[in-house]
Parts: sequence; structure tokens; C-alpha cells
Amino acid sequence: MLTRTLFKAIAPEDAEPGDGAAERFSRHFLSLSSTKIADGLIDPKLVLAWVMGAVGAPGYLIGSLVPVREAGALLPQILLAREIQRRAVRKYFWVAGSIIQGLAAFGMAIAALTLEGAGAGWVILLCLAIFACARAACSASHKDVLARTVETGARGTVSGAAGTVAALVVFAFAVLLSFGVIPRELGAISIAIMVAGALWLLAAMTYLGIDEPPDRDAGDEGTTSKNVLEPLWKDGEFRRYILVRGLMISTALAPPFLVMLSEGAGEGAPGNLGLLLVASSLAAIASSYLWGRLSDRSSRQTLAGAGALAAIALGTAAAIGLMTGGLLNGAIAAVAVFVAQIGYEGARAGRKTHLTDMDTPGGKARYTALSNTMIGVLLIAGGGFGFLSDIVGPSAVLALFAVMSLLGAWAALGLDEVQGDSGARAG
Repeated sequence: MLTRTLFKAIAPEDAEPGDGAAERFSRHFLSLSSTKIADGLIDPKLVLAWVMGAVGAPGYLIGSLVPVREAGALLPQILLAREIQRRAVRKYFWVAGSIIQGLAAFGMAIAALTLEGAGAGWVILLCLAIFACARAACSASHKDVLARTVETGARGTVSGAAGTVAALVVFAFAVLLSFGVIPRELGAISIAIMVAGALWLLAAMTYLGIDEPPDRDAGDEGTTSKNVLEPLWKDGEFRRYILVRGLMISTALAPPFLVMLSEGAGEGAPGNLGLLLVASSLAAIASSYLWGRLSDRSSRQTLAGAGALAAIALGTAAAIGLMTGGLLNGAIAAVAVFVAQIGYEGARAGRKTHLTDMDTPGGKARYTALSNTMIGVLLIAGGGFGFLSDIVGPSAVLALFAVMSLLGAWAALGLDEVQGDSGARAG
């Protein structure tokens, strides 16, 4: 009854709840909502960085949080693709990955409560590395499971709806934290991290119940070390997709530079940071579900629109920064973050749905792993933008990001419309 109610409330109007579709859709929604909420509670850029500072960890460990998280979640996927492709039922990779993420979160919280200094920092970083590698298994398997259990036209919707629910919960957490209802103390934050761990375990139990039809084409064919890279030179659509996604990493890398511009205007106080966090959360709340629905109609146009919107926000912020030496005040910075984050949400929804719906000869897991591994390498290289900012300033870097976003939008228009007959369909 609950699954059918969720399906009717969230799924597209033309979707049919028969043949177990409502059950599968609802389990995906509940699982993704749980993990997305957990992601917000354990955000390495904010929460874990604060925890590391609170326990007295050295700066070089704090600075390693995001690279370890991003590289660990993306780079191993190409190694996992072959093993995933061999299995007829792949949901167990996602389940195992979620369980390990939950346990790693508990490890971080315990380390924060019982250790201090570099020792605490190293244990938290080690737990984060384990966490990230487990996440790689989830990411490499999820699109494959989603493509075979949820019909075309509802896949972006389920992810977008889960993102909206998670954004609401995380926003409420941020507000309670800002007003001191939740104490800004190590003990309280550690409990929040434990809650995140429990949510990953709950998500694993929910996902385990998805009725996934076995893949009759499962096996070693097409997943040898050599053939894993084959789509790069045999699939023109995939090459363009990688180009678009590579240019769109500008939407993910931009927020810290917007914060730098705000600090350049002398408004880097914690209160201003809270305003930027609220703006980011509101953007996710306002746009996640809408972008998901739009991507089910046309992921190509969603990517193009998101890239153009991000280019406008980042270009405007860069222009103001170049003229004034920093954004005028925290409110203007918050508006820039809000619009840029909407663009980021659209880019994320569009690229996920496009890869899920596009034709992937040889297996969805292989395409997912290859694309994520390549983007992981680019994100690591993206750390160089920080050094560039020291030389030319954050405004110039934001201008470069604006150009990248605009080029990504232009390249997206050359992608195929995969939401038609050529797109993959649920089995």
C-alpha cells in the first residue's frame, strides 16, 4: 500500500504501477533518499572538515578530505566494472557498498569521540577512504540496476524526488545547527554522523528487496581490461558525453571560489558561510525534482539548459569580482551560489539520466565505470585551479568556469535524444 501511494505521488502521470513497478520505484526512492540525507550529514567539505578541526587534526589531513572522497569514489569503478558485469544480479554490489559506508561512518564518529590530533585525523581519513571505495561499488552498479528495474521516463524522476526530500532534511539540519538547537559541539556532530551510518544500513536493507530481473547477457564478454576502454574509440555518442561531463565539472568546482570572492569582500564570517549553505540547500530543494522530470523528457536539453544557467551565474559573479575585487556582500554571494547550485543540480540530473537511458553496447556497468573513472582523474587535476587562483585570483577562475559551462551546454546540444526508441528500457 505504501509503495503504491509513493508511486502515485511521485512517478510521472503516464507511468503504470502494475507488474511490481510501484514496488521497485518506491524502493529506489526510499533507498536513494536515505543515502542522500546521509551524504548531507557527513559532507566532507563541511562536516568532516569541521570535525577534523575540532579534534586538532593537522591542516594537510583536512586538505586531503575532498580529494580522497572524490578519487576513492570514482577511480576504482573501472576495476569493478568487470566483476559487476559478470553477475546476473547486481543489486548486491550496491547493498554491500551501502553497508560498508554505514560502518565507515560509525568508525569516523567513534574516532572523533575517542581520539585527538593527528591520530584522530588519520583514522577518520582511513575510514573515509574505505567509505569512498565502497561508494564506488554503489555508483558502478546503480545505473545498471536502475535501467533494468525502473521504466524509461521515471528514472530521472526517482532520483530527483529523492534529492529534493534529502535537501529538505539537510536544510532543516543546517537551520537547527545555525540557531543552536543542535549544539555546535563535537559530540552532537558525531551523533549526526552515526545517524548517517544508520541511514546507509537502512538503505541497504531497502535496496535488497528490489526485484531485479537477472541479466541474461551477464558474463566476461566485453569486460576484459582491453575492452573496458573500447567505448572511447568505438562509440561517438559516449565520447561526446564524456566531453560534456568533463566541461560540466566546472559546476561542481565553482562554489569554493564563490566563497573566496565573498571573503575578498570582507564577509567571510561564519554567519555568511551559514547563509551560503542555506542558499545551496534551497537550490537543491527548489530544483532537484524539476530537473529529474525534465531529464526524463530530454536529458540532452537538460544538460544544455543547466550549463547555460551555470555560465550566467558564474560569469556574472566573475564580472562583479573583477570590477570590485570581491562580491559586494553576503547576500549577493548567496544569490550566486543559489543560481550556480541550480545549474549544478541540473547538470547532475541530466548526465545521470542520459547515461542510464542511452544505448550502452556491452553493459551499463562498463560505461558507468569508464565515465566515472575519467571524470575522477579530471577532478583530481581540478585541484590545480586552487593554485591558479593564487596567481590570477578567484574571479578569473570563475570566468574560466563560466566558459567551460557554456562550452558544455553547446556540446550537450550535439548529444542524441536518448529518451526515444534508442534509449535503454527496463527489463
